[in-house]
Amino acid sequence: MYYIGIDLGTSAVKLLLVDEAGRVTGEVTKEYPLSFPHPGWSEQRPEDWWNAVLAGVPELISGVDAKEVRGIGLGGQMHGLVALDDRDNVIRPAILWNDGRTAKETDYLNEVVGREKLSRYTANIAFAGFTAPKLLWMRTNEPESFKKIAKIMLPKDYLVYKMTGVHATDYSDASGMLLLDVQHKRWSKEMLDICGVTEAQLPELHESWECVGSLKPEVAAAFGLSPSVKVCAGAGDNAAAAVGTGTVGAGGCNISLGTSGTVFISSDKFGVDPHNALHSFAHADGGYHLMGCMLSAASCNKWWMDEVSGDTDYASEQAKIAPDRLGRNHVYFLPYLMGERSPINDTNARGTFTGLTMDTTHADMTQAVLEGVAFAIRDSFEVAKSLGVEIPRSNICGGGAKSPLWRKILANVLGIPLDMVTTEQGPGYGGAILAMVADGRYPTVQAACDALVTVASTTQPAPELTRLYDERYQQFKSIYPGLKPIFPKIV
Repeated sequence: MYYIGIDLGTSAVKLLLVDEAGRVTGEVTKEYPLSFPHPGWSEQRPEDWWNAVLAGVPELISGVDAKEVRGIGLGGQMHGLVALDDRDNVIRPAILWNDGRTAKETDYLNEVVGREKLSRYTANIAFAGFTAPKLLWMRTNEPESFKKIAKIMLPKDYLVYKMTGVHATDYSDASGMLLLDVQHKRWSKEMLDICGVTEAQLPELHESWECVGSLKPEVAAAFGLSPSVKVCAGAGDNAAAAVGTGTVGAGGCNISLGTSGTVFISSDKFGVDPHNALHSFAHADGGYHLMGCMLSAASCNKWWMDEVSGDTDYASEQAKIAPDRLGRNHVYFLPYLMGERSPINDTNARGTFTGLTMDTTHADMTQAVLEGVAFAIRDSFEVAKSLGVEIPRSNICGGGAKSPLWRKILANVLGIPLDMVTTEQGPGYGGAILAMVADGRYPTVQAACDALVTVASTTQPAPELTRLYDERYQQFKSIYPGLKPIFPKIV
């Protein structure tokens, strides 16, 4: 038997074919464009996502007995606003998670409605990337389009709809909309009223592993699969990636170094950071999690290498960084290329290099980019530790985690061992695991992860290097507060 895991990312959709033993037997990636209509805006056409999946699935299952494919599970970029009219046509391009146009609406929610009320309604405060501020922006700036909205969906849920005809979402993804009462796992009437929408405009709520439907006949024919293939609700990309790394149940931690960066701490109990510096979301295993999210992580290195350096040989560039330079770099990098979410929640924040001198080398700046992302991830760790949360070790995944140097830097900045799992395929693998549970292959997500996820390697911190990086981190964390008053003046 086989299961398909779909990872709907920001730059591409990645499809995995996974057998019942958890082995990845096929992989297909289809890219699509990303649009920046104005500075700070970020949009995509949902139709492009669907066309990529339509092209990718037949290629993925080529050479496999289609009757053996039993289920499909998805992990997807969170928070994006997909607005459909009463005929389920897309009204406007999706406003993505890393879109920064909603500063005014975010301030209104946090300052006028108030953080305390928002936290009580949803367990979170407003961030520019969340869906609710996007709805307020659309209501103000595109009122005619706003009036046409019949369904409000998240990116991966649009794919689920296209496959099954069902408007559904899961609790983990819905948690990032600022429309869900996370603790009680129901839509927040107060937030719907604030945003001027109704529950009828929202999708059905499901646990991530629940089957929401099977493939529509015409879709099954286009895919080359049976109409009996089950499609589960799926999960937000971070929750799906956590499932894919076995970060489920109480006490697990996963760091994702993808386009964005996340610190994901799983729990079997609901909890809220009193300062709302970390998100409090539902998890794909039926429990909850705390999460810190930085908007630019591996994308910082991609920007530095591709756009500034003009060199796509990442490994060669990192090889120029001498081991004795680790923990001793005099250059610092703030990784706020798209503003920032956790823990500073500042859409005006910008990326900077600090500490440049006449003897600064290109390698120093490359190192500073890697270290700046690691320091920003530690910022979220520090918030979790202030709540009494102990994090003795963590899993790590994402494109950036493939760099041994970056893993070494991060392990020493955090001072904990970092584990890489044997099958590191992020949200797509988590989606396939959820599909197995939906199909009855495993009784729970925990049972599936226990059976399928194993550790391949561990990066250990070194005490002396950890000490050096702790000193550097103390300096790093003073840079943003010093520059904060300047950022709004230069945006």
